[in-house]
Amino acid sequence: MEDQIASGSDRPDAGNGGMTGGAQSFGGSPGGGAGGTSAGATSSAGMAHGGNTGTTVASGGAGIIPISGGATIQGTFAPTGNMVVARMSHTATLLPSGKVLIVGGSLGNAPFASAELYDPSTGTFSATGSMTVARGSHTATLLPNGKVLITGGGGDDNRVLMSAELYDPSTGTFAATGSMSAERFDHTATLLPNGKVLVSGWSEFGADLYNPAAGTFSPTGSMAVVRNGHTATPLANGKVFITGGRDFSGLFLASAELYNPAAGRFSGTGSMTAARAYHTAVLLPIGKVLIAGGSNQQSGATLASAELYDPTAGTFTATGGMSISREYHTATLLPSGQVLVAGGWSRASAELYDPNAGTFAATGNMSKARESHTATLLPSGEVLLAGGSFDTSAELYRQ
Repeated sequence: MEDQIASGSDRPDAGNGGMTGGAQSFGGSPGGGAGGTSAGATSSAGMAHGGNTGTTVASGGAGIIPISGGATIQGTFAPTGNMVVARMSHTATLLPSGKVLIVGGSLGNAPFASAELYDPSTGTFSATGSMTVARGSHTATLLPNGKVLITGGGGDDNRVLMSAELYDPSTGTFAATGSMSAERFDHTATLLPNGKVLVSGWSEFGADLYNPAAGTFSPTGSMAVVRNGHTATPLANGKVFITGGRDFSGLFLASAELYNPAAGRFSGTGSMTAARAYHTAVLLPIGKVLIAGGSNQQSGATLASAELYDPTAGTFTATGGMSISREYHTATLLPSGQVLVAGGWSRASAELYDPNAGTFAATGNMSKARESHTATLLPSGEVLLAGGSFDTSAELYRQ
């Protein structure tokens, strides 16, 4: 049985300006789920690595050149080629070839099955094969074998999907793979050190592990609370750090937990300073996790605040706040060691978080407001920002 998404319009691409604490309509999480994190992509929500996403979140510190003396290196936005299809709530995954795979998404409540590739060498998008089913607010995860795992999301007729499929870059085609144990939407998918993928959220039946060698999903531990619109960030110690989101009653959550792949279990790890959903989480080179923005329906507010999680101490502390409140935005770790925070509901602005100073500073505006878009760090060090508006435009951020 597939769950049905309620028809209430509480997501930004549904045409209104806010979120309600109750039923959810299709689409709208950053980068395909607030924590639609995938390896090789930068998010949200999720990134990604989830996106929330999304999101997409750059993980790890390899190749990072830390900034010195707290100086903020500014950057600029410039247009690049247009996508084939205007999209929100899609995913973007950096492939080993250096191209970026853009998959699914929606405008309004109509999901897409189509996909396209961005080629940084030419600055152009081109169509590739279509998924077996239309989906948005799904996840996309780059596997060690070079294929991309697509899971869940919202499908036609506002149905939540439990199906999954694989994209093969060598053939440019999608093919079905095993199904998850439950339907999932606004969930996260995180690549583990052992090559398996942890898929968590939305379902009260716990999390799943995807085994690429067998092409199957199997149940693993359950989170302490059912959540969606959360983030999932892989830590240096191999655990997965999960924050916030909201439960089925519409309650926005401040709690956080850790998934231990060795034990196959979740455990609590304190609470954030504020309840958040549709926020971002980025692992910094110093080992801490930057959590920024999001929604807090209890206070009726979109948040500008940010905080840091210290995995060693298991504690949260406030850090400098953003210049403006944001939800459905993206956060991308740059080669400089700074974090680019861009867009959000009705936001065209962007800013940089400097981990040395613990502060945010403005870094120009995108060509238009973008929400539920994707942000992908390219091998060149540029960031591709795609979709999240009602046209096909995309742009590059350069430091």
